[in-house]
Amino acid sequence: MKRIQRLFILAILTLVLSYNPANAGNEDRVGEAGGTQLLINPWARSSGWGNAANATVRGLESMYLNVAGAAFTKQTELLFTHTTYLKGTGININAFGITQKVGETGVLGIAVMTMGFGDIMITTCDLPEGGIGTFSPSYMNFNISYSKAFSASIYGGLNLKILNEAIADIRGGGIALDAGIQYVTGELENIKFGISLKNVGPKMVYRGDGLSFRGTVPGAPNAMTVSHRSAEFELPSLLNIGAAYDFLLSDKHRVTPAFNFTSNTFTKDQYSLGVEYAFSDYFMFRCAYTYEKDVNDAELRTSLFTGPSAGFTLRVPFNKEKGSSFELDYSFRSTNPFDNTHSIGARINL
Repeated sequence: MKRIQRLFILAILTLVLSYNPANAGNEDRVGEAGGTQLLINPWARSSGWGNAANATVRGLESMYLNVAGAAFTKQTELLFTHTTYLKGTGININAFGITQKVGETGVLGIAVMTMGFGDIMITTCDLPEGGIGTFSPSYMNFNISYSKAFSASIYGGLNLKILNEAIADIRGGGIALDAGIQYVTGELENIKFGISLKNVGPKMVYRGDGLSFRGTVPGAPNAMTVSHRSAEFELPSLLNIGAAYDFLLSDKHRVTPAFNFTSNTFTKDQYSLGVEYAFSDYFMFRCAYTYEKDVNDAELRTSLFTGPSAGFTLRVPFNKEKGSSFELDYSFRSTNPFDNTHSIGARINL
């Protein structure tokens, strides 16, 4: 068993350390990656804290930011979140997941994220105003993870993601892998570090009848179906390095500042700074600011998100001995243009 544990943590470290930062933060590559829905945090609690929670994220939401945090699941966690993404665009995100403790120190997690874009008018060169129907694009990410507590201080995990993007006649699919480690230390276990590697996988490509057209070949008497070749594209891999410190002001009050650095392969690097206040774990409020180059310049900014985010959590315990509870999460993320992004989630701990 100890040998399996060593091999598991070695696999995580190999993945994390194999990340090549040579092209990280390369502004010339902005927009070249596909599968960019992998960069959207669908969960309400951690999104309100920006990416700053890399070292301190816990439970099912860890499957997005740092999968190692899922190892802190006490028994069973169920979570559903609805996000109004870029309010005014009609884009909605739904995410559902479950984490279940297996054995003494392992946790298995499953999560699904779907994006809906509503009905979009079909247009052609001959009918630029449409009037011939609509189509509905759809994105779905399926996640399955395994996290483990290797000791009282070291936690690690792996997350496999299956991507699917589709319209009526074109579809693309791919897989990606995340790996993460969290380290907890200090006399009160209030010093936390985290590192995670995300979205590492093979290139994706689109296929389907939508890439075909009727054409003629010189010397051939009849028209025939000709297919375009879709170019392959890479996934938006990145590396997170974060830290957090819990100031335990009393038995009822906690203040946690957190910091995270994100090294992006296909866009600008980001720096996130956030703080969370908790009152007896019944109420938590958090806010953060995520900075990247030119984020405050409307002409040069390459992100819809302008930096600020905030959120809160209300927790109602069912059974204090077992740690059962119902929790309500909300987050706000500032955007320009559009009317910001709002997420609300409901969580049950059994």
